Amino acid sequence: MKVLPFQIPKPEYHALIYQEDKELVFYDKFHQHEEIQVSFIAEGEGTLVVGDTINYYKKGDLLAIGSNLPHVFKSDISLNKASEMLTLFFSKDAFGTSFFELEELRDLKPFFKKVNYGFKVSPKSKILETYFLQLAKSSKLQRFIILLEVLKTLSKSRTQPLSSFIYDKKYTDSEGKRMRDVMDFTMQNYHQQISLDDVAQVSSMTKNAFCKYFKKRTNKSYFTFLNELRIENACKLLISEERLLIADIAEKSGFNNISNFNRQFKTIRKMSPSEFRKAKVV
Repeated sequence: MKVLPFQIPKPEYHALIYQEDKELVFYDKFHQHEEIQVSFIAEGEGTLVVGDTINYYKKGDLLAIGSNLPHVFKSDISLNKASEMLTLFFSKDAFGTSFFELEELRDLKPFFKKVNYGFKVSPKSKILETYFLQLAKSSKLQRFIILLEVLKTLSKSRTQPLSSFIYDKKYTDSEGKRMRDVMDFTMQNYHQQISLDDVAQVSSMTKNAFCKYFKKRTNKSYFTFLNELRIENACKLLISEERLLIADIAEKSGFNNISNFNRQFKTIRKMSPSEFRKAKVV
């Protein structure tokens, strides 16, 4: 199984794939695939990296990820319960190169424009949840009809983009392995001190070469990405662990300096940690 690019296994002549993932953790390697992915999170929560951006997913979320858009789901194993994701995979030309260009399907165009950067439906949609819960017992024809209904609903829904930058080339196998190793290392060790020497060694590159490599593919520096990952974890702790002091949360998120933590938090979230906690815990 290749990590980047990643191939969705599908039987011959199947244009639409329905997949159920029921595991303690979702597939947690940074990867991309040709198919567009539309997923409903039935259970679980965790961190989602899409392209250059750190996101957080939880039960009830509806997520769409575009073709060849690198991403990874990192389930929160501290919850100690299974994660469940229901997904439809399809490519834009799966039903014929001009299928989605038909005049009858022009109302779906907003979906294909938004999905290039990935998006999350906000607020949550009961209609979309109902569609996904019907898929398991549906025939292949019914799933195709449900897909069109889902795309129509998503085209009209309010959404939040999951990424802000698209690297315009597919990853080669060697590039994919390198980026996967960097992402795995970062997501496993973000709460500890990470030096440029550390991550350059993981990538098997010099420090200068790695900095250029990462910036070209994500449009941001490695340490900007690392701080965003740390702040995302801090946000989760500020909400879920009300008894923890902000200084403790800073330390658990990889910051050894409370002043730097406050500064980075305000830069990324446009408010202080205490303001964020007060606004979210109501």
